[in-house]
Amino acid sequence: MLDCVQTETGVAPKFSVIWLHGLGADGNDFGPIVPELIARDWPAIRFVFPHARVRPISVNGGARMRAWYDITGFEIAQRQDEAGIRYSMTELEELIAREVERGIPSSRIFLAGFSQGAAMVLSGGLRHAQRLAGIIALSGYVPLADALATERSEENRGVPIFMAHGSVDPIVPQPLGMLGRDFLRNLGYGVDWHSYPMAHQVCAEEILDLRNWMGAQLASATD
Repeated sequence: MLDCVQTETGVAPKFSVIWLHGLGADGNDFGPIVPELIARDWPAIRFVFPHARVRPISVNGGARMRAWYDITGFEIAQRQDEAGIRYSMTELEELIAREVERGIPSSRIFLAGFSQGAAMVLSGGLRHAQRLAGIIALSGYVPLADALATERSEENRGVPIFMAHGSVDPIVPQPLGMLGRDFLRNLGYGVDWHSYPMAHQVCAEEILDLRNWMGAQLASATD
């Protein structure tokens, strides 16, 4: 099991958010976002921020850093590290299973991620066998797309998806994110898409839009 940073917004959490960081970061990266994201009237949520394993990254000259999979070139959607992506999918499954064991059903678990983490929650979440509460993909893309079309889960064909991207992102170009959005929509997924005038980062407007989206999902799950 991966080491994780955790924070709970109240006693006896009713929901969980498993949030995957980007390349070279760690589980501490998005912890500070929690106070800005949550609303006072929300039920208690457990936020789980796992640390990816340390591995050599080819595009960075083999330097070792935390990553969910290898990046072999600057065209990140080409020559994808399928073995690394699939291994990290199994680790994501373990994280989901632990939340279920702790009393949070899959239908009340959100998967969130930034950059590489966004790619992982899209690939892993849409293959997960039980219905999830929602998938949040910030500044990411859809890896192993051709395989997803045949491997996707029936239970998550209707899962709510929030995708957001910076219009001037130099790391994961917005057209790549839009390609993933269109691919998912063509498969029948409902994707709530947002674009912001920013680079490879998050912004206050994005967090506000995500808060509104999450609030709607939480309300529908607790009705």
